[in-house]
Amino acid sequence: MTAVVGQNGLNRRGTVHRTTGETDVRVTLGLDGSGRCTVNTGVPFLDHMLHQLASHGLIDLEISAKGDTHIDDHHTNEDVGIAVGQALAQALGDRRGIHRFGHFVAPLDEALVQVALDCSGRPHLSYGLKIPAQKIGSYDTELVKEFFVAVANNSGLTLHIRQLDGVNSHHIVEACFKAFARALRLAVELDPRRAGAVPSSKGVLEQAGG
Repeated sequence: MTAVVGQNGLNRRGTVHRTTGETDVRVTLGLDGSGRCTVNTGVPFLDHMLHQLASHGLIDLEISAKGDTHIDDHHTNEDVGIAVGQALAQALGDRRGIHRFGHFVAPLDEALVQVALDCSGRPHLSYGLKIPAQKIGSYDTELVKEFFVAVANNSGLTLHIRQLDGVNSHHIVEACFKAFARALRLAVELDPRRAGAVPSSKGVLEQAGG
């Protein structure tokens, strides 16, 4: 799979429509965007975090989801993460020419969160957030980890998340999404010295879902 190239350069996009007995999720993701974001998942706090991903990652996102939120937000949260991960894998294609690695430390008031990632094709999550509250609004904070598990597994990211400081739950989670967005932006941007080659000494990176 290779990235789609348009007249004005790269236009790396992924589109996923995922339906189950619990959810119906549509995601369109553009890596070479300006941060445009149209999101309606039925989970307000997740929508707020996805806006951070788009804005700070300069990723264009269109996401709509209908799910069994009358039970709880778990299935919708997870399936949106799965679809975002799959769309990211599509947009990256064979990952030619990218920097591959990204790292960012984001402050938000007293909170400080570090994210390091590798677009390796080998999914892994090391998660170190300690969120004091069980809920932010109506959103269960344990779902933050489930979202990133789904994204990492379906995009092929090696992802490390570390909380360096923070006591306010909203600040901690928002700093995490901002750090993830900026680290991802650094990783997926093109390296002019790479000259379109795959950024691996093996000459190939694993393909998520392959």
